[in-house]
Amino acid sequence: MFKQIRPAISVLALMTLIAGVAYPLAVTAIAHAVFPAQANGSLIRDAEGAVRGSALLAQRFDGAQWFQPRPSAADYATVASGASNLAPSNPALAERISKDAQRLVGEGVSPVPMELVTTSASGLDPHLSPAAARWQIARIAAARSIPANNLERLIDQHTERPLVGPAVVNVLALNLALADNRFSTEPE
Repeated sequence: MFKQIRPAISVLALMTLIAGVAYPLAVTAIAHAVFPAQANGSLIRDAEGAVRGSALLAQRFDGAQWFQPRPSAADYATVASGASNLAPSNPALAERISKDAQRLVGEGVSPVPMELVTTSASGLDPHLSPAAARWQIARIAAARSIPANNLERLIDQHTERPLVGPAVVNVLALNLALADNRFSTEPE
């Protein structure tokens, strides 16, 4: 019997070393060498170099002076990320969306963009469409007493156009630029 168990244990130990230690270490080393920013979490830093977040995760921004990301079913907590799992026919989902839409109608022009009242699959999507970001301009311009065209230019500067898929705006990067006053103050 030991004659059969010994080779099985040896193969298990060897495969554990290869697949569980050597391969992950090799992939991590290659990722750090080829894609260092992404391998370290796609961190976004402010003007002083302090880490403010990740380009891959949404954050809560409180106050009328900030661009708001999509709602999060997990309250922007990465540990509990995920969708609410409420079906489109669920009355609780319809009620939450209705309340969010009513709250937002007072802030901007109707209709409210769907992505400002619906969560993403992960609950942590950091991106908005440029249209959803522009929808928030009137509120932010009033709260910050700055011309709306400055915010329009800021959104244009932070619009990412990937090779595949629609154009998007990273809300954290946009708000950091807004906090650092990285927009032209001269009217057009």
